[in-house]
Amino acid sequence: MLRRSILAAVPAAILLPGWAQASDFNSYLAKLQVRAAANGIPETVIDSTTSGLVPNADVLQLDKHQPEFTQTWAHYSSRVLNAGRVTQGRVTAQSEASILSAVSSRYGVDPAPLLGIWGIETNYGTTQGDFGVIDALVTLAWDRNSSYFAGEAISAMRIIADGDAPADKLIGSYAGAMGQPQFMPSVYLSTAVAFSGSGRPDIWASDADTLASMANYLLRDGWQAGAPSSEAVLAPAGIDVSQTGRELVRTIGYWEGIGVQRLPGARVLPASTPAALLLPDGAGGQAFLVYSNFRVIRRYNPSDYYALAVGALGRMALQA
Repeated sequence: MLRRSILAAVPAAILLPGWAQASDFNSYLAKLQVRAAANGIPETVIDSTTSGLVPNADVLQLDKHQPEFTQTWAHYSSRVLNAGRVTQGRVTAQSEASILSAVSSRYGVDPAPLLGIWGIETNYGTTQGDFGVIDALVTLAWDRNSSYFAGEAISAMRIIADGDAPADKLIGSYAGAMGQPQFMPSVYLSTAVAFSGSGRPDIWASDADTLASMANYLLRDGWQAGAPSSEAVLAPAGIDVSQTGRELVRTIGYWEGIGVQRLPGARVLPASTPAALLLPDGAGGQAFLVYSNFRVIRRYNPSDYYALAVGALGRMALQA
């Protein structure tokens, strides 16, 4: 999956094993073609996807000019959890109710996180990106001399070689994340499922395949059925902020014992349930109890803000 965090997390210094820094794009591309062939990609696929490639100037521009700023949770949540997205989430929850129910029954993942991820990633499939995935990945692999992006480019070729999708369908973000769930090619190969019964996972056009593939991703990373990921709570004014954070796991009973109040309508959970208390904007801001499923969502995108927003959007989308 690609969000900004993937680009930030992949250092430019991750080099292809044994390769010197490529002096130009064509020499780098030739070595990448050799590597693809060594990984079993047919020559016809290599030629059709890489012959004539040149660095994509738009990809380079976006990669080198990512905005650098520090957001508060209040700012991030107001932008991501906007009224339009919440409203569309409620419409989508109703229109896709039967698919959500079937996917939830099969994988044990509640509809809420699926709606949350779907909405934040691609506005429920409407904003998937418009870059050719192999073009973008090869450009990043060359510019960063990155084994990671080179491997993803080869995974994209494998999708074509396996007959899962033609090259012109591999459209996504400028860093190679594809389709409605924004899967990187290697994640597609390991995780995408054809829930609709078409035989090939279609995460670009099939809502059923998209939702089931996201559920499969969460399940494989340890999703606990029937448990929440997070919930808004009220924290006492004098709480010691140094004793909060997702790594400081206590129990619901402990937090309630020091004055944390769960809100009316919160899911009934045993007092022994492990939980951490997050104050994303510090003392005086919003407070959340987060559970084991919060960590699973963070594996989709390693950001506390993202995981909190997924939980919040999913809850709001399912509100009548």
